Amino acid sequence: MARFYVLSIEPTLFGDAALVREWGRLGTRGRRRLDLFREEAAAREALDVWLARKLQRGYRA
Repeated sequence: MARFYVLSIEPTLFGDAALVREWGRLGTRGRRRLDLFREEAAAREALDVWLARKLQRGYRA
């Protein structure tokens, strides 16, 4: 079963940063989650943590 995981940082309407995580099986819409941060630096740190977790589980960057 092939799966995907997408991580990105996007600005919000209020000037904050949102870490967007999308995942699911290939060929489906999958799921989406937004984690809000006041500063982009904090969002980047969270992205790095999630990226390390997914690489350990066998996902490719």
